[in-house]
Amino acid sequence: MIYVDADACPVKAEVEKVGTRHGVKMYIVSNGGLRPSQNPLVETVIVPDGPDVADMWIADRAGPGDVVITGDIPLAAKVVEAGAQVLKHNGEPLTAANIGNVLATRDLMADLRAADPFRQGGGKGFTKADRSRFLDALERSLRKAKAT
Repeated sequence: MIYVDADACPVKAEVEKVGTRHGVKMYIVSNGGLRPSQNPLVETVIVPDGPDVADMWIADRAGPGDVVITGDIPLAAKVVEAGAQVLKHNGEPLTAANIGNVLATRDLMADLRAADPFRQGGGKGFTKADRSRFLDALERSLRKAKAT
């Protein structure tokens, strides 16, 4: 299965395209505001408003053989621990080998932003190259998940 942390996810259409080609059930999880897909393989899950409710829904279900699409590093850490594969929106895989460093960097950056109110904003925009890397990474992840 594929679980998508869909709030602010720029690759929902790409997930649906690749997931459909592989015949994989997909869960698009959000707090609402998304148009449900007509695709029978896609289930739109609307969770109640609240901090991390969508993340908890995904974390409670994802496990070995599943692929999770998220930019939320704490969620990624939980599902990697549960045995799922994780991809960020730009195609970067988050694995047991790198999630500790990614989580530490996230925490460091949060501390730096808190200490310096002028160090806000940020990051780079989502590009065509990111979308292409994501499609390639999702294809590889689904093939790997099918092999397990």
